[in-house]
Amino acid sequence: MSDLVNLFDGVIGHDRVVSMLEREASRPAQAYMFTGPSGVGKATVARLFAGALLSPNDADGRRRVAEAVHPDLHLVEPEGRTALTVDQARATVAAATRTPVESDRKVFLLEEAGLMNDEAANALLKTLEEPTATAVFILVAESEDDLPATVSSRCRVVRFGRAGEADIRQALVDRGLNPDQAGEAARISGGRPGLALALAQQSDVAAYRKVWLGVPSQLSERAGDAFRLAEHVVGAAAPLLSAIEETYEAGDGGREAKDRVDRATRRASLALQVNGLEILASWYRDAAAAQFGAAVANTDVAGVDFASVRPQAAVQRAERVLATVEVLEGNQRPVLALASLFADLATIE
Repeated sequence: MSDLVNLFDGVIGHDRVVSMLEREASRPAQAYMFTGPSGVGKATVARLFAGALLSPNDADGRRRVAEAVHPDLHLVEPEGRTALTVDQARATVAAATRTPVESDRKVFLLEEAGLMNDEAANALLKTLEEPTATAVFILVAESEDDLPATVSSRCRVVRFGRAGEADIRQALVDRGLNPDQAGEAARISGGRPGLALALAQQSDVAAYRKVWLGVPSQLSERAGDAFRLAEHVVGAAAPLLSAIEETYEAGDGGREAKDRVDRATRRASLALQVNGLEILASWYRDAAAAQFGAAVANTDVAGVDFASVRPQAAVQRAERVLATVEVLEGNQRPVLALASLFADLATIE
């Protein structure tokens, strides 16, 4: 068991999940579904768990799993940018019947299972209903609802929450990051260790937060102002996304690698937009709290700024801000969704 403990070293947060997976590594279920917000570390833990399943006592074997070159690890990735296809599902089903090469089992890892279309999910279902004794499936998605209930109901669901800001900050400091920069990256990440690690070396992190904290003072009912403000906050993420894209790029891996980077960058873009909305909502929460003498989260904002919005209006605005998270997750264009939000916020008094 001590070797397995070492295997999960470096995971930020998720102590409960890691402890459970350590216990189950020797006698795993046939299928797992890891769910939770993007960037919280689901895929990282899934890859480490696959290493525990295939090479519990072999560090080199776990390294090969981490690099996706182990013969008994089957990494099932979307074709192109958008979907896992029925042909991929059928190939996975066929591979599940074959004998492992060097381990006691095979692991099928779908790190973007939420991109599986219904036809592919149905093709995979029979294998999940009548599993091969030597095959373990690990599906990673943001929500159980991303897949048909017939699939999720046949998996052991492992839910990942957001990591604590203090835990993320300490992990970044332990990796050699300046404490102030680590704190900014942890704060911006919104409990997403993966995003924090990608942003850790970027000097624009603090500037991005300030852009969102500055939104309340820039709201206007004048036509066009909401769109200009929306374009401004979306543009503020561009330097961070460029840095994240560079983080994910690895050599000249060809079209598949490029598609993988595109998907990762798209997820990071959504995570940054959601985090921006959460920063804005926290400003309004602080505006209401400050006027009742309660503690505020954004201690670097002048108290007089919070007094510019009545407490009741601040609460209403915060609710409207958080409602936009679902709109963005529904794939509406960010500028349109944010322009609508900013126009509405300007009218809530």
